[in-house]
Amino acid sequence: MKITFSKLSGAGNDFIVIDNRQHSIHLAPEQIQKLCTRRTGVGADGLILIEPSAHNAFSMKYHNSDGFLGSMCGNGGRCAVYFASTIGIPATSGNAYAFEANGNRYDAWVLGSESVKLKMLAPVGFRDNLEIEGECCYAVNTGSPHALIYTSDLDAVKVNQTGSAIRHRTDFFPEGTNVNFIKITSPHALALRTFERGVEEETLACGTGAVAAALMSYRLGKISSTTVRVTVRSGDTLEVQFNEQMSDVFLTGPAKIIYQGSLTID
Repeated sequence: MKITFSKLSGAGNDFIVIDNRQHSIHLAPEQIQKLCTRRTGVGADGLILIEPSAHNAFSMKYHNSDGFLGSMCGNGGRCAVYFASTIGIPATSGNAYAFEANGNRYDAWVLGSESVKLKMLAPVGFRDNLEIEGECCYAVNTGSPHALIYTSDLDAVKVNQTGSAIRHRTDFFPEGTNVNFIKITSPHALALRTFERGVEEETLACGTGAVAAALMSYRLGKISSTTVRVTVRSGDTLEVQFNEQMSDVFLTGPAKIIYQGSLTID
């Protein structure tokens, strides 16, 4: 099976994106895992299939790098919209795209060159002061589940070791969780490192994690602004905007095509 693909980066989160509007691509989890494996495959944090939608511009089907369907990926959604705009999928109106993912409608806007703003789901399930693996954790679901830990020394955090241990604590998180480590850098900014479920290691960025970190930090009074700049491990900055009720939440940041190619897979 020959596959034509694009490799996209959303603030360092990287994805293999495939136009599957003709439903001609059928990939098993082990094939996706091979494609996403670095050095021996294309290499990516996940794989996205762009498919038709009966009611919206397109449907996004997101697979983690382990090959299995994932929950919402904020940076993946932004990359999917940017990709859709480059392959001729008509916008819903102006520069706006409505698309579906995991049964939910999302709205996004292509803001000039290589920048996309995405409206996220409202957060649910805030939890405070969870003692897990010797860490004081907070938790919230922003389309994907997130545990959050505050630190004053982000560089010293053992992200993969601590993140993996907390990620697998199914007594707290029955379906597992992403794990975020946060340093507050100003009243309107923070720095973030994330261990991603499904990738099973630290990634250079996480969109739903950036949203979770910004909302929880505002809720706890650690920041005072409803526009938060989140610096991720790649060095890029994501912007999270929300109202005081945290019912309208937006994620904005870079999304760009790194390269395009084709391959044959068994």
